[in-house]
Formats: sequence, structure tokens, C-alpha cells
Amino acid sequence: MYRELAASKWVAGRLGFGARLNPSFRFQEYLERQQKPCTYNKRKQPNCVHTLRTLWTDHDCLKRRIFGRTTPWKNVPRLPLCLMCNSLVRTYLTKSYPVLNGNLQPIHQHVFESNLLNSMVYGKRYLELMEQVTKGGGEKAILRHTQRNKKLLVRERLQLLLDNEEILELSPFAGLGLPYGDIPAAGCLTGIGKVNGVWCVFIANDATIKGGTAYPITVKKQLRAQNIAIQNGLPCIYLVDSGGAFLPLQGEIFPDKNHGGRMFYNEAVMSALGIPQVAVVCGSCTAGGAYIPTMAEETVMVDRIGTIFLAGPPLVKAATGEDVSPEELGGATLHAKVSGCIDHFAATEEEAYECVRNIIATLNFDLPPHKITDFEEPLYATEELNGLAPKDYAHTLNIKLVLSRLTDGSRFLEFKALYGTTLVTGFAQIKSHLVGIVANNGELTHNASLKGSHFVQLCDQRDIPIIFLQNTRPNVTMAGTLSKAEDVTNQLKAQGSMISTVACATVPKITIIIGGCYGAESFPMCGRSFDPNFLFLWPNARIGLVAPNYCPGIQEADGEIQDEAQLKIMKETLAKESSAFHSSSRVWDDGVILPKDTRMVIGQCLNIIKQKPRLHSQPERHSVLRM
Repeated sequence: MYRELAASKWVAGRLGFGARLNPSFRFQEYLERQQKPCTYNKRKQPNCVHTLRTLWTDHDCLKRRIFGRTTPWKNVPRLPLCLMCNSLVRTYLTKSYPVLNGNLQPIHQHVFESNLLNSMVYGKRYLELMEQVTKGGGEKAILRHTQRNKKLLVRERLQLLLDNEEILELSPFAGLGLPYGDIPAAGCLTGIGKVNGVWCVFIANDATIKGGTAYPITVKKQLRAQNIAIQNGLPCIYLVDSGGAFLPLQGEIFPDKNHGGRMFYNEAVMSALGIPQVAVVCGSCTAGGAYIPTMAEETVMVDRIGTIFLAGPPLVKAATGEDVSPEELGGATLHAKVSGCIDHFAATEEEAYECVRNIIATLNFDLPPHKITDFEEPLYATEELNGLAPKDYAHTLNIKLVLSRLTDGSRFLEFKALYGTTLVTGFAQIKSHLVGIVANNGELTHNASLKGSHFVQLCDQRDIPIIFLQNTRPNVTMAGTLSKAEDVTNQLKAQGSMISTVACATVPKITIIIGGCYGAESFPMCGRSFDPNFLFLWPNARIGLVAPNYCPGIQEADGEIQDEAQLKIMKETLAKESSAFHSSSRVWDDGVILPKDTRMVIGQCLNIIKQKPRLHSQPERHSVLRM
């Protein structure tokens, strides 16, 4: 007896774990086949609905390619029941979504040009910092690393390890302009790339920068990479080449909860969660760093290059008077034959990374289908986003101009278009992924907050990832009268509801700060403290409690009137500390991205998130609470 498939407005996709789209299925092919009489419906059951919106495939006249061969739909129910229930994945038909008008009005041309000039300045600064980061520790350190120590550079190592595809590098500007000096890339490269088709987080020490020494910012960057691996269920690969912690700053590296020891805690938790971890010892692995490879699930060590010990030969000499070489004390041969701390012995670095690729191939992951390439590009050029990146809050243009340059086909199905218009919400596709979008278009008013709460609940109910485009106002609302105070109170209550909704939403969340990230309104827009899966900044973005130009008014309201010199110093401090590059240097985000790359980065993040299996049904669910 054949299973009847219930009527649906979804387009049936390919059978396969995590599959979202079958590129071989063509809508035109369906229309042609639809005209032919169906001979399968012998029982006269109304299971063939021929409409443009409802694509119906429960008959023999439509076939699918399943596991590499063509299989009639009538044979599909013979597959295991779990495969039927979990693998029939649907693709959303969004061709009928309205197309946004992304044309710039002549009255806004001067704003666009001002923003464009500002973006050019920040873009130049972005390229200068990126060039500084790619140089690592400088020419002398690179020569010492490659000629004397006979090691590969960290980016060369990653080229051997990762597939020949684009990677998503995280926080490349971390460590620049810190009180204890410049630490390019925080002394380590972190990011996400594919290894044998599997998205993996990598944490790779750069020994050309201070000899791979771990600074406080290094620890923070590594912990953020581990958190991304945990949140998105990604395997983690460690390329260890570090001399241990920087002792003069040990008080900021060792004692607290989120200091160095947290890495080892995370390794244990990740293993318990079933998140694979592989380590490659391709250099020094001293003191606390020795726990990284010994706690990984599988470890590869390079002969004559890698060493693992708590204390090196100089300390052994000082303590016991015995002369011992690094290879004798903790080399690859010792740990492969005697201690058993490593699982794979590699004669060269090239052999080590090939071994890691083979290990990842044994993980037995059920991967989503290959990257989808047949999506619509936006109708408007993404390069024009440079002119839409606001120079300041007064230079903000309609957020729909930005959306029209991010979504597939510039299509957007707006939710509550006429209510709470200072917050734009709706559904769209980005690189073929269905997403919900929550975007600032002015002050987050009472109505806008209620609207945002409603929409976030809908996305959570339907298991749809949410993209937050954040540009909050730089000032604080002052209640001058009793009626104004009541309005502000209601606004705060509505914002509190949205904060709770965003905090409790279980779907993936990606935040892009395209302008201001100021004060309390940044919380309901999923700021860093609300744990988004990824958070990126445009170079023009500003982060702070208030903008520098609004601090005098707040001080007067607090009854503290300072002289002009103090105000000037405070404004300069706020201006410096609120810049996007200052934020990224302290790992308050996952990196600064150019506006024209936003669509590509969001698409990468959605592909990465998609690898983790998600169970939509939960033991306890609640109804959507309307206003």
C-alpha cells in the first residue's frame, strides 16, 4: 500500500539528508508533464492538484533521481520510514514575492554621494589593515620561521589543509592597536573552511608573530572560534605552533573563567557533544598549550618540527642539570612510540595535513547537497551598497534600498508593511536560502517593537534563520513631560518584549551592523550579548552607548556639568572607541566586511549553519503571541 503524501505548497526537493534543492528539477519540465494525463491515480483519489502554486508529485508521471538513479515516486515508500520522514526536504517557491524598488530618488543623490566618499575612506583603511595582517610578524620573523626552523607559513598550511574554496576568516583585525602593542591577527588565524567537503573551524597559530606566544587577545579569539564550533556543530581543527602564554600578562590570561583554561573545558564539552576535534602539532607545544593536542580526539605530529612538553630543555637543565634535546624530551618519535600522546606520525608537514584530510573523511557526516548556483542575483549592483552605508545616522537612507541589493531577485515579502514602519520585517531568499529579515528603518518605537516580537516568533515557529540589519539611533530619549514619560515607558516595555523574544529564539541568527549600534536599542536587534551565530560590521559602523555629539545632553540631565576640555577629551575617546576597527581589534564581533561582500558572507554563513542537523519539533512549544 502506497503512502499518500499530504497536499502542500512546498516544492518537493531531492531525497537526501539535509538536502534543500534539487537543481535537476525544472519548473518548465513540470509544466510540460502536467499537461499529460496521469495514469497512476487508479483509485480516483484527488491527489493530483495541477496549479501553479501547488506543485503535486504523488504520481508515477513525475520521477526523481534518488541516490544517483531514476526512481519512480511509487517506489519511494519502500525506503526506510526514517528516510521518508527526515529526508523529504522542501524548497520554497518565492518567485511570486514582490520586487523591491531599489532606484535612488534624485532628492537623495547628495546623501548617496556623501556616503560613498566616506565608504571610500574606510575601504582604504580596511585594505591597509588587511595588508598589515597578511604580513604576519614581518620579514625577519618569516625568514627565521621558514629558513632556520624549516616550517611552512600558517597560510601555506591552510592551503594544504582546506579544499580549494573560499574560506570565512574570522576577526582578522584582532589584536591591532592594543595597550600592549600590535599583535597582528592576535597571533593566530581562525575561520571556517571545507575539508573534504565538510565545513570545519580552524584555529592556527602564527609563530611568526611573537613566536606564537599567547596574549589575552589570542585566548579571546580562540575561545570565540570554539564557541562558533559549538553553536553550529562544526568539527574543529587545531594547528598548534605556540610557545605558551605571555608571562608578563598572565593575570589576564590564566585565572578567570573565560581565560586560557576555558579552551580545555571547551574541548571536553565539544567531545561530549559529538563535535570532532583534530590537532596537528607542527611546532612548539609548551606548558598549558600541551593540553590542546592531548585532549583532541585525534592528533597528528610532524617529525623534527613538533614538540610537546610542559617545560622545555632549558628548564630541565636548570632543575636537574641534565642536557636533553627537544626531540628526546618531547618529539614525535617519543610520543608515537612511548607516551602514546599522538595517534599519527608524519614525516613532513604535507603528510600531516593529508592525514588530517583523511581523518575528516572518516567522520561519516550526512552532508547537505553541493552548493546551489542557480539562484537569482539582485536586480541592483551590490557595489552601490557603499553609497548606502550611512556616514552617520543623519545620512541614513531607506533600508529597503539595502535589501534590494542583498536578496535574490531583489524580492521581499514584507510583514506588517503599514504598521511600525521604523522596523522592516519580512521574508526573502539569499543565495537560495529562505530567511527572515529584521532591519532598522528608524527609531525602534512601541509599535515597531511589537511587530518585531511577532515576526521573530513566526520565524522561530517555522524554523527560518533570521538576518538582523542593525542601525540604531545614537541618542537616548528624554522624557520632558508626564505624557512623554508614559510613551517612553510603553516603548521600553515593548522593547523588553522583543528582547525576550530574540533571546529565546532557537533559530540561527546573523547580525550585520550597517550603521550605528547604540545603547539599549541594539539589544532587541541581536547585538553581541544576545549570542548571534555570526556578527559582522561594515567599516563605517559605530558601536557605543551614545554618539560623541550626544554626550553633553546626557551629562546635563545627570546634573554633571564638565568643562569644555573634559568634554573634548570624552568626545575624542568616544569617537575612537566606537569605530568598527576598534571593535574588531578586541573581538567584539566576527570581523569587518566590505558592504559589497555582505551578500556573499551571509550566503557562506547560511551554508555553514545548514550543515548542522536541526530538529524542528521540540518537546514543548508555545503559540505565537500577537500584540
